[in-house]
Amino acid sequence: MGGYASIFRPGLFDGQTVLITGGGTGLGRCTAHELASLGARVAICGRREDVLAETAQEIRADGGECDFETMDVRDDESVTAAVAKLVERAGPIRGLFNNAGGQFAAPAEKISTSAFKKVVDLNLNGTFQVTKAVFEASMKEHGGSVVNMLADIRSGYIGMVHSAAARAGIANMTITLALEWSRYDIRMNCVAPGTILSSGMRTYPEPIQESAVKGARHVPACRLGTESEVAAVVTFLLSPASAFVTGQNIAIDGGASFQKTPLFRPTHHDPMSRFDGFHLQEDWSETPYSVFFEDAEPGES
Repeated sequence: MGGYASIFRPGLFDGQTVLITGGGTGLGRCTAHELASLGARVAICGRREDVLAETAQEIRADGGECDFETMDVRDDESVTAAVAKLVERAGPIRGLFNNAGGQFAAPAEKISTSAFKKVVDLNLNGTFQVTKAVFEASMKEHGGSVVNMLADIRSGYIGMVHSAAARAGIANMTITLALEWSRYDIRMNCVAPGTILSSGMRTYPEPIQESAVKGARHVPACRLGTESEVAAVVTFLLSPASAFVTGQNIAIDGGASFQKTPLFRPTHHDPMSRFDGFHLQEDWSETPYSVFFEDAEPGES
């Protein structure tokens, strides 16, 4: 059967507008599909109109509501204009998923000051600009829930010092705004995915992709995460069920953030069970990622 297989009840977001930045691809696209399947009026934003239009058409074909506007989160005027247009067309924004962002892998000594600033501007400043625009245009009066995208930075982020710094800033900004804006009935939380089987993985060079896949064998879950597993946590944090949750950072990493280098490496085991409700999930059958290591021999590293 077609349609998103969400674990949440139908109609949970009926009549609510939810904005997702970077909503045309990857985790943003998957989350947009889930929220729309639950009755939300989804608004997606990003720099590329073609992918936004394609995702919006997918959602409409499944019977959902989806609007879109191009937006560069680094440009305050672009953000303010896009948010104003969406509020005018779709009404107050009650949920916001700050998913847009990006980075590249490189050792710190190879990252120029200019490149460092660009990554911080995209991730940290962009997240603040969108949040502030939605606050002023809607949430200050109507309240709402905001979910910010982080990464697995609990123990640092080797090879991505620029992104680690930006995401750490987002984490503390989220706590601070949770305290300041509670009087407006606004909740602020973060999600911190580990290595997820998403289209974003393809943006990195093949050696980094291969390293990520092999490294997942030593995560307690012994596999990569799915887009649906991230979307489900975001959906929970945007829902009324998380009404007493604010200022928090939820890791979605199969236990990777707690994994330490073992004195004795544990033997390989079968991957933990997973959830994948996204009916339009990208086909990974012709890549090494889809096997989730079932061909590995016990103890193989």
